[in-house]
Amino acid sequence: MSAAEARLEFLAPEDIGARLAVRPVVYLPLGTIEWHGKHLPVGLDALTAHGLCHRAATQDGGIVHPAIYYGTGGGHASYPWTVMMETEREIATLLGKTLARLEDFGVRMALLFSGHFAEGQLAMIDAIARNWNGPDRAMKVIATSVNRVGGLALAPDHAGLFETTLLGGLWPDLVRLDRLPRRQSAPPTALGEPDDRHDPKHPLWGIIGADPRSYDSRGGAPLVAASVDWLIGQVRRELAPDTQAKETAEPRH
Repeated sequence: MSAAEARLEFLAPEDIGARLAVRPVVYLPLGTIEWHGKHLPVGLDALTAHGLCHRAATQDGGIVHPAIYYGTGGGHASYPWTVMMETEREIATLLGKTLARLEDFGVRMALLFSGHFAEGQLAMIDAIARNWNGPDRAMKVIATSVNRVGGLALAPDHAGLFETTLLGGLWPDLVRLDRLPRRQSAPPTALGEPDDRHDPKHPLWGIIGADPRSYDSRGGAPLVAASVDWLIGQVRRELAPDTQAKETAEPRH
């Protein structure tokens, strides 16, 4: 196994300890299974969240937990191949147990990073962090999301130009614009208002945001790089200086 491997599921206990001794942080990427137009995979939210967290952990240290492919909230729950939890209870229970065990193992900071950024999802992770953090906690929890990344060249959307470009910067082969109607047959000026896109007959059905057919693959790499830099900056600011280069504590029993 490469010394640069940062994915938890590939690491043996000794490797985990070595990485956490340098940067005692675990990234927890969150997503869901959800329709993202005809041109993108239904796992996009988790794929982008995990991809960005993995690059951050590889570059700056720490470990990335496997992505959790369940989410809540948003306007696409009834779409094909969408699996959405009706409330946050199931996901919050899973995350609560995961965080408790990470704290037991000596992790000093866990970063919840959601690629699914519906209001219900964001309210859930914010509440988890708010209710967790306190003076008696050995581990700090930070909650943020793809749409909260600052300073990006594109505005966040659902399956539009932003998410198409971001995924393309990580998984270029998963972007299939050939599955959308050509611009000549469905020009942007004839697409109507965004609300119309919940109509299955709409050429950009389920796509809420800038028309992804203007996607330029060259924009993916800088969008990913800027997002990763922002994530690393969040970790460095939030992690207490005296734990950044300290060996992790022994697990509590």
